[in-house]
Amino acid sequence: MTISDPILTLTQWLSPAYPVGAFAYSHGLESVVEDGHVRDVCALRKWLEDVLRYGAGANDARFIAAAWHAETAEDVIDIDATARAFCPSRERLLETEQIGVAFGKVTDAVWAQATGKLTYPVALGRAAKLQGLPLNLTLRVALQAMMSNLIACAQRLAPIGQTEAQGLLRDLAATCCDVAEDAADGDLSRLSSTAFIGDIASMRHETQYSRIFRT
Repeated sequence: MTISDPILTLTQWLSPAYPVGAFAYSHGLESVVEDGHVRDVCALRKWLEDVLRYGAGANDARFIAAAWHAETAEDVIDIDATARAFCPSRERLLETEQIGVAFGKVTDAVWAQATGKLTYPVALGRAAKLQGLPLNLTLRVALQAMMSNLIACAQRLAPIGQTEAQGLLRDLAATCCDVAEDAADGDLSRLSSTAFIGDIASMRHETQYSRIFRT
């Protein structure tokens, strides 16, 4: 495998063109925009940094790493069960299940492997291991893709321009690298979430009357 192969594989898996439907999920962001908590790029920056460091970003990175380190299929199943249990709302569970199943279906067909029906971060970590992709690179690209998706959602919900959006994604790169490094051991005993407003936002979105995203 040449040095460019893992990069190209990950950018394919994690690009908006990959048929996993991630663009349909706002991770509760639509709810906070509706409530007026995120109105501009400054508020969005704070929101995304908290998601990365203290919420789903950090935890998904740990699940990716744990699945990558897993030695047996039984270990992967246990990790996946923990990932499901850690979802704070029905919508967040729906999101990770549906994206994970779509990712596994396409990746298994194209790369001729057996990822299985797993939650999204577990499916990604397992697939990366099966393809021999470097863990740290996988984590960094996955976190940047998560931020890119949420920023794209915000652009459809709030007055945030393309230049502001791309500047924000660039600025979050260092945080993505920090979170990736911290999560690389895959130690699930260190799982925690203090992004409580984000969790509540995903719950509120379940009953939001007018919406364009599934979560």
